[in-house]
Amino acid sequence: MPLPAEMARLFTEEKIDFVKRSGLKAEVLEPGRVCLRMPLQGNQNHIGTLYAGALFTLAEIPGGALFLTSFDAQRFYPIIKEMNLRFRRPASSDIRVEASLSAEEIERIQAEAEREGKSEYLLELQLCDLSGEVVAESRGLYQLRKH
Repeated sequence: MPLPAEMARLFTEEKIDFVKRSGLKAEVLEPGRVCLRMPLQGNQNHIGTLYAGALFTLAEIPGGALFLTSFDAQRFYPIIKEMNLRFRRPASSDIRVEASLSAEEIERIQAEAEREGKSEYLLELQLCDLSGEVVAESRGLYQLRKH
């Protein structure tokens, strides 16, 4: 069964030391839907905008956060197989990302992983500044694997 929201928040924000140091916050963690925020403060690059590595982290973490809220962590674990990030404009504020999987897609992924030992899922996301402007687009290929 998926983790309770507070446990999923703890794992999302604090389990990986690098993510914890970045200050990433999980604003929404619910089955099939997550919203995350990366603060500009503490993650600036040499010109004062959000560091590319912080944007990449924000693009990659939703796949794991969705796993925590949507899949049975006792039976499965996620990995990322591929990640592409397209930078659209400099990010000069906190950045948000929202990711979702439908209940049908969650069921398909979990059933296939149960049967085959693994199942892939794709997340195509937009990373937006506080005014709603897209600063980056990501495409991540994740895999759910059976323990």
